[in-house]
Amino acid sequence: MRESIVPALVPAEPEWNVTDLLLHRVHSTPDEPLFALPDGAGGWSDLSARAFHARVVALAKGLIAAGIRPGDKIGIMCSSRFEWTLIDFAVWFSGAVLVPIYETSSPAQIRFNLHDSGATRLIVETAEHFTRFDEIADELPAVTTVWQLQRGDLDTLSASGSAVSDEVLEQRRSAASGSDLATLIYTSGSTGVPKGCILTHANFVELTRNAAVAMKDVVAPGTSTLLFITIAHVFARFISVLGVYTGVKVGHQADTRQLLPSLGSFRPTFLLAVPRVFEKVYNSAEQKAEAGGKGRIFRAAAETAVAHSKALDAGVIPLGLRLRFALFDRLVYGKLRAAMGGRVRYAVSGSAPLGPRLGHFFRSLDIRILEGYGLTETTAPATVNLPDRFTIGTVGPALPGVAIRIADDGEVLVRGVDVFAGYWNNPAATAEVFEDGWFRTGDIGALDDAGYLTITGRKKEILVTAGGKNVAPAGLEDPIRSNPLVGQVVVVGDQKPFIAALITLDAEMLPVWLHNNGEDAAMPLTRAAEHPKILAEIQRAIDAANERVSRAESIRKFVVLPTEFTEASGHLTPKLSIKRNVITKDFAAQIDSMYLDTRDRTQGVSLA
Repeated sequence: MRESIVPALVPAEPEWNVTDLLLHRVHSTPDEPLFALPDGAGGWSDLSARAFHARVVALAKGLIAAGIRPGDKIGIMCSSRFEWTLIDFAVWFSGAVLVPIYETSSPAQIRFNLHDSGATRLIVETAEHFTRFDEIADELPAVTTVWQLQRGDLDTLSASGSAVSDEVLEQRRSAASGSDLATLIYTSGSTGVPKGCILTHANFVELTRNAAVAMKDVVAPGTSTLLFITIAHVFARFISVLGVYTGVKVGHQADTRQLLPSLGSFRPTFLLAVPRVFEKVYNSAEQKAEAGGKGRIFRAAAETAVAHSKALDAGVIPLGLRLRFALFDRLVYGKLRAAMGGRVRYAVSGSAPLGPRLGHFFRSLDIRILEGYGLTETTAPATVNLPDRFTIGTVGPALPGVAIRIADDGEVLVRGVDVFAGYWNNPAATAEVFEDGWFRTGDIGALDDAGYLTITGRKKEILVTAGGKNVAPAGLEDPIRSNPLVGQVVVVGDQKPFIAALITLDAEMLPVWLHNNGEDAAMPLTRAAEHPKILAEIQRAIDAANERVSRAESIRKFVVLPTEFTEASGHLTPKLSIKRNVITKDFAAQIDSMYLDTRDRTQGVSLA
């Protein structure tokens, strides 16, 4: 059993709640920008800490005037936009509790979250969101009011609270202490029924205050970020709170089709993203270079970038490598930096593993990807690579105030300021995940001598072949998914004679790849799934992944499915993680087909 404990860097403030983090910022830098709002002309308009606080106060008073009581639960369905954080802090100021619902949730999912939490109000962004709620409204008599952003209901609420005194608001704002409930965030349900995670004010307050010190080079007044991943997820929610406390200027762009133009106009200093975003940036740049006849130059630049980063770790950069790097910095790397706004120095990555190759590539672009690890139950980060404690291929050391332990069976255990208080209305599930005060994450990992954590897979996802070999799917899936053609990959083989895989194609990259390879860019997915060139390219990706593992763990067969895994199809969670149990059930026939011929050879199987 290995253990790494990182002491807190600041004394605890047990009487603080999340609103105190905003008051700290208003007191420290009242007139510095805290948010940037789209100005409608392609630019941005700054909003100071003082101005944000005034809007929070007005909306909180409106909520109180509308009958919101301390402890009331309010559901919210909203894309990543400024109003999300405005509502968040206004609800905390009023003494209530916000219950996020993914804006992509189905009526059944909306019903579950609102009913299980006991929510009495709901805030939605669009008329379409309201329509989905309306389908199940009769089953939720406790939800008495629905406010809609597109109708201007926030402005109406803010204007309606003038009769609420500052004294009443202060009583509401200051009533909660660190141990009180701050929010209920429901797990995505990728392994079963969603569970409501009880996150306390102390979880946010102490994790924020410690992370602010540990990551002072990333988050501080003068830094900025453009949020585009959903704030309903704890990852972006924590960064939003951290940004308020540290004085980061935050902009929002929920439409990823407008992400590059927004990056160019906003020019952030750091980004928050999942690995798939970095894969898309790399793959899109590679395919664009290929289309322009510069594919060989790009690949040489990529190899040079990776070699340069590894040489930095080794402490010696040979002269020839330095010269090649300087050349490609002018030809390739500088253009990629400019496409992301030109000022990005750091990127915080989580939710899934990032391949070391991408970590090295972006590092040579002078963009250090700080890969971290955490769950909803740990208020997002438990570990993260820091500017001064950074090792590519790991998810970093524990944050201050957090302890990591590796159990005898390899499971990662967490204890500290970030660990949640339990599951809402589910004491049995709570008891199941705690052991002597340690939270059992369900993930398998290892700690090195310096305290850096590496995650190798999910405990429940470990496959055991008929020959008794234990296989962690993530170790094969992650490198395969980095191929531009691959949308999703699901490794199978539990109690089977060998390991196999289900593959879907990336519908966005497919026509670009086809065009670059002399094929019809309009080829339908059903034909593409059986095209020899595509099967050969997938085979190359699988061969490369197989080089990382023993023969007993390698993928011997694969199927390219003529479909996509999406949230709408029920195969992905709202954070785009695969629902492994649903996929293996829905595609059982395709899986079985790979084991009808059990000869020991790798081959693609077309099921179009």
